[in-house]
Amino acid sequence: MSFSFPSDFLIEKIVISALQEDIGWRDLSSCIIAEDVEAKGLISSKEEGILCGIAVARKVFEVLQPDCHFLPFLKDGDKLVPGSIIAKLRGKARTLLGGERVALNFLQHLSGIATLTKKFVEEIKDTGAKILATRKTLPLLRALEKYAVEVGGGMSHRFALYDGVLIKDNHIALVGSVEEAVRRAKGLFPYHKIEVEVSTLEQLEQAMISGADIVLLDNMNIEQIKEAVRMGKGKVILEVSGGVTLENVREIAETGVDFISVGALTHSPKAIDIHMEVKAL
Repeated sequence: MSFSFPSDFLIEKIVISALQEDIGWRDLSSCIIAEDVEAKGLISSKEEGILCGIAVARKVFEVLQPDCHFLPFLKDGDKLVPGSIIAKLRGKARTLLGGERVALNFLQHLSGIATLTKKFVEEIKDTGAKILATRKTLPLLRALEKYAVEVGGGMSHRFALYDGVLIKDNHIALVGSVEEAVRRAKGLFPYHKIEVEVSTLEQLEQAMISGADIVLLDNMNIEQIKEAVRMGKGKVILEVSGGVTLENVREIAETGVDFISVGALTHSPKAIDIHMEVKAL
């Protein structure tokens, strides 16, 4: 399976900023250790999950010490169990201690996203619906977080405001109607698919009449979603968003919608417990 892996340049840029935030001008605590002391490190998992972020963790130590030896035992997308050895390291003790927290933060967070996504994907795997990530990401980490969703088996909605038209309730309120909003969007962007967020079946009908390509059913209950599918299946692409949980996602998927957006994938995943042990050589 191929992923939209962030570029090495972007990963390095993010890592450098994270290290500057954490280390600043100096790691005061590690000053008690002589600069030439060599050490080894072992990164392992303490719980089950899906691994994500191995290249980011490697980059943390490479930025601090270009010749630091980082040997991964697993790759992104691999299953974690308690005791899984993720990687072994060898380098200066100050390097391993200085990069430990930043590397673990990335691994824990991205693996948490991949793990949660995998759970949603497994819940609906035989329904035909697809799980989408949203723009509800941490500032400046969107590329990594969207990648983690893909590692977990999900897909990305538009990446940002510049690569897709999604007319939401505030747009409609400011323009005046669904019909006028779609008309303006189609006139400005004739080669883009136009998506419209609706909260009522009446708005769905208006969006379909106006020529929208995709309709986002926002915070509708199951009965409304079923009726929306009856009205729009085969005429527009149907997406559901709002209030989606692991407990109700299958029921939503079984209505026949095409996509289900889950903001929780990126805004509230549980971090996977990943640990690093450092020892002197």
